[in-house]
Amino acid sequence: MTLPHDPRTTELFRLALEQNTGDTISLEQFIAPLEARAYGFLVVLLSLPNFIPIPMGVGGVCGTLLIIIGAQMLWGMPRPWLPRFTRQHGFPRHSVETFVSHMTPMFSRLERVCKPRFEQITRRPYSHFSGLMLILLGILLALPIPFTNYPFGLLILGFGVALIERDGVLLALIWVATLISTAMVGSLSSAMVSLARHFFG
Repeated sequence: MTLPHDPRTTELFRLALEQNTGDTISLEQFIAPLEARAYGFLVVLLSLPNFIPIPMGVGGVCGTLLIIIGAQMLWGMPRPWLPRFTRQHGFPRHSVETFVSHMTPMFSRLERVCKPRFEQITRRPYSHFSGLMLILLGILLALPIPFTNYPFGLLILGFGVALIERDGVLLALIWVATLISTAMVGSLSSAMVSLARHFFG
């Protein structure tokens, strides 16, 4: 069980700002207080572009990055690894503060619903399976299937929140939804191949 003093997501964000008082804050500095929960934070970040009307191709980029993060979890790395230029890149403090202020209300609402429960499911050895599910989600997101960024984005967002809040119940539901989505996409792809062979084969 989680100890009563374990900080919630919004508290960790505030802690990151309090511990870094400079004019710039790197991604490495910002996610340091999250420790193993940094996986969830990065997954949440990768879910956000899927809700923004930006040019096509974002699914391929976010999906590829999600596969990389999932592979690290599958491998059993305790914390996510990022290239040096990514983790040491400095962001203006005011930009980070703005990001936190915009994200805090959303996470505050999620914290009312999500809570630490069945936490073992969010940790090793089950985290290896979570890594595999993230790889599947990354592949689904990267596929050029129209109108799927939003539903897959919701799954990814839920995945990240479950990891951050150590909500094993939500995580298990996301696993099931991911497997169902994979089966549905596989069936659709098989049907399209059979249809193409019927007309052109």
